[in-house]
Amino acid sequence: MAGEQALLSTEIVNRGIESSGPDAGYHYLINHAIYLATIPVLVLVLVLVLVFSAEVGSISREGLWNKIWEDTARYDLATLFAFFGVLVFTLSVYFMSRPRPIYLIDFVCYRPDDELKVSKEDFIELARKSGKFDEASLEFQNRILEASDIGDETYIPQAIWSPENCSTMKEGRAEASTIIFGTLDELFEKCRIRPKDVGVLVVNCSLFNPTPSLSAMIVNHYKMRGNILSFNLGGMGCSVGIIAIDLARDMLQANPNNYAVVVSTEMVTFNFVPRHKPFNAYTKLLLPHGMLCCTSLKPKTRFPTG
Repeated sequence: MAGEQALLSTEIVNRGIESSGPDAGYHYLINHAIYLATIPVLVLVLVLVLVFSAEVGSISREGLWNKIWEDTARYDLATLFAFFGVLVFTLSVYFMSRPRPIYLIDFVCYRPDDELKVSKEDFIELARKSGKFDEASLEFQNRILEASDIGDETYIPQAIWSPENCSTMKEGRAEASTIIFGTLDELFEKCRIRPKDVGVLVVNCSLFNPTPSLSAMIVNHYKMRGNILSFNLGGMGCSVGIIAIDLARDMLQANPNNYAVVVSTEMVTFNFVPRHKPFNAYTKLLLPHGMLCCTSLKPKTRFPTG
């Protein structure tokens, strides 16, 4: 217990924030170096314009043009070309270094068959009949269901309906195949793209991490192209969905003219095992089945993601 409290101590977070201070400043300096270098130049140009405006404020139009030509004649052609070359280079670097927007093309949420719906009372009864949970664990699960506002039309995997409650790797893969392949088929149809058009694939599933991975299973099933950038994120908690989106965005920035597919899911079957610790009960009661989205640099929708 003392070890768990030490892991959850806020001192660790504070030390992490303090240690990341110089790194964060260095990261900001590198990412905004072109802007920081351009600001002094812009300030200098502004000062020169103000000074020049003050000098010519009382000069007539003819006198102004004569002064401009006289001042220009002081510099040779090479100097002028060098000045404009630096100006064009600075503007080019500025526009090319700006992060390009990523667009959400479409997304799909998994919806099982209606025959897999279960009420809260029936779920607790199924858990009791499985013989894997004591009364204290069943009572805790019931409190979670009530507090989380889970309705009486919630879906559960097919394997949990069986009397044996087969929480095996085979059943877990079967659940993953049903959820992911069915949802990907719908996503490809809605987006009107082929699996071979996908250049980046990010799959996140915290609790179920088989070998071969879920991302490899998707690549092999759809015969995706050989140079696809595929990532399988696991064991990272609920925040991994945001991390997966951020990873897909970074990959699209580095590899434009591609589509990225993000698969965010969680498998319940393989984790429907005796859970006598309160924290572990959340894994099979509150985690979603799956959601997929397709993003791209191509501005073909009105849903920018960042």
